[in-house]
Amino acid sequence: MSIPLIEIKNLRVAYEDRTVLHGVNLAVYDRDFLALVGPNGGGKTTLVRCILGLLKPTEGTIVCHSQRQDGGQKLRMGYLPQYSRIDRKFPITVAEVVLSGLGGCKPLTAAYTAADRARARDVMARMGLEGLDKRAIGTLSGGQLQRTLLGRAVISDPEVLVLDEPDTYMDSSSEARLYGLLEELRRTCAVILVSHDAEAVRRLSARVAVVDGGSIQESPLVKP
Repeated sequence: MSIPLIEIKNLRVAYEDRTVLHGVNLAVYDRDFLALVGPNGGGKTTLVRCILGLLKPTEGTIVCHSQRQDGGQKLRMGYLPQYSRIDRKFPITVAEVVLSGLGGCKPLTAAYTAADRARARDVMARMGLEGLDKRAIGTLSGGQLQRTLLGRAVISDPEVLVLDEPDTYMDSSSEARLYGLLEELRRTCAVILVSHDAEAVRRLSARVAVVDGGSIQESPLVKP
């Protein structure tokens, strides 16, 4: 078996006297598709924050291995946060949001190039956002905003894409479009999906990790 992109060993996370995660052992491989499911408060978001490097575990390790052949040493990850964390009043356009996904690949003072803007146009077309590049995010529907944020997450060509409940506040047609995009994306990168939608998990995921009360139980998914 190949070296995992992400390898989690004996992870424990505690806040003061409360243990949120314990004994977590998990691996994510190239072009893997892993769903994190479980009840609210079970530790899914905490695990995602650890994977993204936003939270330091109390015990254990998370080791990332880039497998790109372009000389890069750092595993490149894209992230689509929960809908509720987005400030829709912030004065920024669709194109600016998508372009901001290149921020980790450029020096802080570097301007976006013509190639960057061409790449953003290609990503927006792939996300079905043609003609919306100058629209303020506060004017978008829930589905349009999620596809904009997904464009931001994928423009840097990540090896791992992390999505935290991306179908929240979407209608059925927007969900179907999002899941179609995920089917495409899983061919080029690993996907970690946090979801409460059992049907979406059944349709999309190769593996399921149930995060409930701090522990994780992993099982292969049997599709209908």
